[in-house]
Amino acid sequence: MVTVKELFDLSHSAAAPLLEKFEYPWDALSDISDFIIEIGKNLPEYEFDHPQEDVWIAKDATVFPSAYVHGPCIIGHRTEVRHCAFIRGSALVGDDCVVGNSTELKNVILFDGVQVPHYNYVGDSILGYKAHMGAGSITSNVKGDKTNVVVKTREGNIETGRKKFGAMLGDFAEIGCNSVLNPGTVIGRNSQIYPVSCVRGVVPPDSIYKDKDDIVIKRK
Repeated sequence: MVTVKELFDLSHSAAAPLLEKFEYPWDALSDISDFIIEIGKNLPEYEFDHPQEDVWIAKDATVFPSAYVHGPCIIGHRTEVRHCAFIRGSALVGDDCVVGNSTELKNVILFDGVQVPHYNYVGDSILGYKAHMGAGSITSNVKGDKTNVVVKTREGNIETGRKKFGAMLGDFAEIGCNSVLNPGTVIGRNSQIYPVSCVRGVVPPDSIYKDKDDIVIKRK
């Protein structure tokens, strides 16, 4: 439930050539910056503006004047970067995304159709196709004791070797408002997190997370 193939349809991201190299998606986090620079140099000038070093913005994207965009960064077609968004760098933002007011991004991959529209912090994370984070929901990417993040699965723990690792959201994941995804959280495809949740570990696909002791499979 935590591998690249189990979480993501790679046809919905320009990051496919990077992610397909790895079994676990968090292993790609260290390579996001270099990958953006590599593919950015080959983006067609008739489709992308290049307003500053290592920043490429699709001509049909909308970036509000009050937004801050630092490279390396690619912003895809028809994406909106709204009022006071703060893109700190190492952000590969897909097509048809929303990066909302006062949302902060750092070292992330957003697949096509992702929405982080209101007061979100997303750091050292990957959000799958059409994943959505409700207002005020965040990824917490560093443990309180600063030790390396461990992904806790039912089959046992997976050592990541990373001090910074937020969350992996599978395709169509839905995160309720004001929820916190603790370091190393993995949300399976099509799963839903109740508002004001504190989540850690792995949430199976096609599930509804009510609390840590109440995770139910969606009815079909």
